[in-house]
Amino acid sequence: MPSGSALEAVRARRSWSKVTDEAPTHGELLTLVAAAGRVADHSSLQPWRLIELRGSDRERLGRAIAKAQGDKSPSTKPLRAPLLIAVVASYKKSDKVPRWEQETVASGVAHVLSLLLDEAGWGVIWRTGGYTRAKAVAKAHGLDKNEQLLGWLYVGGKPPRERLGRRKAVEARKLVSRMPTSKKD
Repeated sequence: MPSGSALEAVRARRSWSKVTDEAPTHGELLTLVAAAGRVADHSSLQPWRLIELRGSDRERLGRAIAKAQGDKSPSTKPLRAPLLIAVVASYKKSDKVPRWEQETVASGVAHVLSLLLDEAGWGVIWRTGGYTRAKAVAKAHGLDKNEQLLGWLYVGGKPPRERLGRRKAVEARKLVSRMPTSKKD
């Protein structure tokens, strides 16, 4: 198999819950987003957008999460990585492409972007939570009424590790089947 293949990148991918304070630059991020945006997209609607959160943006998000959860102290969760990328489904009017399909495009962009970031040497984890649907959090992100937050990619440097844990293998045979036959066929 050729070095740098998509299969190799997917097999090597893992979530990094702890990262260092380094992060890709805005320019590096744009290059990867341009590639990630090539996911399958029925009618080329581009029903997604990303919001880059760095520095004090993460503190503002912490306050919004606290408000959404009724806490007095700001959440420190957004401070776990130097770069957060909010993944937003930005639904477009379409007679051909239903809302659920548009959301899968936004999810696809986020997943491909996480693979590209990982392959570029960055630690990434996709975080969600009940507060992704909270009004205070949507307001902090400046979401329009036709948009929905799907979570954040937390991005930073990969810390040195002595041993990487192995991910459980996917048993493809249990997850792939043929279409059932019908007695009428």
